[in-house]
Amino acid sequence: MTDSFGTVVAQVAEVDATGPVPRVAHVWAAADPGYVMNPDGFIAQIESGIIYGLTAALYGEITIEDGAVMQSNFHDYEMLRIDEAPEITVELINSGARRGGGGEPGTPPIAPAVANAVFGATGQRVRDLPLRNESGGFT
Repeated sequence: MTDSFGTVVAQVAEVDATGPVPRVAHVWAAADPGYVMNPDGFIAQIESGIIYGLTAALYGEITIEDGAVMQSNFHDYEMLRIDEAPEITVELINSGARRGGGGEPGTPPIAPAVANAVFGATGQRVRDLPLRNESGGFT
């Protein structure tokens, strides 16, 4: 759970941790931006923040070799693909609090939610990101 750009967001992830990289099956998110004027647009923003955050948590890594970045564009920077995307359920809370943002708040809580789900499934604490680099995989 976090307060990001004035919006409180909590997330829970369900993962399959039997492979070398956890597969996120479902994410539940609850968000309180104070008041949602456009629920469909706000939900889409939370969903896209979750996908963006999952890319970073699972794959996001920039490598340097001889002082140069090895990834030049999206063709060699691994990103979450649609067939890897989890089901996402978003619950909106219109608390009447001061209005917050909708673009970025879905991103910060997803890596901790996935790391906690991995711990719940395996008993193994995740200490480094991206998760694909966790030594020995998850069993």
